[in-house]
Amino acid sequence: MSSISADPSAAAGGSSTVPVIAVDGPSGVGKGLVTRWLAQRLPGWHRLDSGALYRILALAAQRRHLDVRAAAAIARLAPALDIRFEGHTEDDERIVVDGQDWTHEVRKESTGALASVIAAVPEVRAALLQRQRDFRRRPGLIADGRDMGTVVFPDAVLKIFMDASAEERARRRLKQLSAKGIQATLAPLCEEIRARDERDRNRPIAPLKPADDAEVIDTTGLAPEAVKARVEALLQRYRLV
Repeated sequence: MSSISADPSAAAGGSSTVPVIAVDGPSGVGKGLVTRWLAQRLPGWHRLDSGALYRILALAAQRRHLDVRAAAAIARLAPALDIRFEGHTEDDERIVVDGQDWTHEVRKESTGALASVIAAVPEVRAALLQRQRDFRRRPGLIADGRDMGTVVFPDAVLKIFMDASAEERARRRLKQLSAKGIQATLAPLCEEIRARDERDRNRPIAPLKPADDAEVIDTTGLAPEAVKARVEALLQRYRLV
């Protein structure tokens, strides 16, 4: 898959006959690695980064000088944005919004913090729910998020919940930022991750938690190839390959 747009007119946009693999978990556990690999492993399948949708909406609100408490105004932005995810790897990833490359801004830590705040707003979650479901089209969808298997696609054929310690995730994030020439320190990153986890796990609507029928993978201390091997075993068990 080279790109995907949340166009409601796309074939089978919300059809339950289209299989979905839901990959949930907090930030920094390797969801992006797994979902991008799955998009290559399952040719033609589409990919949704739902966390990026919240980041995009947060940025769009910020650029329009909207207060984070202006729930209704922020929610009204969701249907109008033209969003495309392009690329198969972290290095060639592009997030295109209304024809402009927002990749760098979307992936900033400050954007993630703002997205976590608006994600707790019921009006915002309701506005983005259908946008997320519009990504569901043949031959299948790989959905990356925090409530893909519990709320957005509860009928997903395979639900994976990934986790890792806050310290491990902070180290991974520090390495990513350093590779991009962005200065950061470990302790504040770890605290930001814990604070975001607290918000996400305790929000009253769609809290971060594994679905009852999810396959849980703890990636602490696991190399990328070991994580892929566990997911490959699940693909075989669920007869998706």
